[in-house]
Amino acid sequence: MNTIKIHLAVGIDHVTLSVFYTEADCWEFRLISPGGAVFGQGKLYYTPQAAEKAAREWIQQGN
Repeated sequence: MNTIKIHLAVGIDHVTLSVFYTEADCWEFRLISPGGAVFGQGKLYYTPQAAEKAAREWIQQGN
């Protein structure tokens, strides 16, 4: 069973941003639309702050 640690879950611009720690010992982010679709880049980050920053930049770019 995979264990995931949620660091942040926040609503931004009608999407939910989630930053989480994976068993690969890295941080990732995903965006969840109001309809339940999940988006993200699949990139790994060394800190939760770096993952959150990348997610917010991704949102600002309109992805």
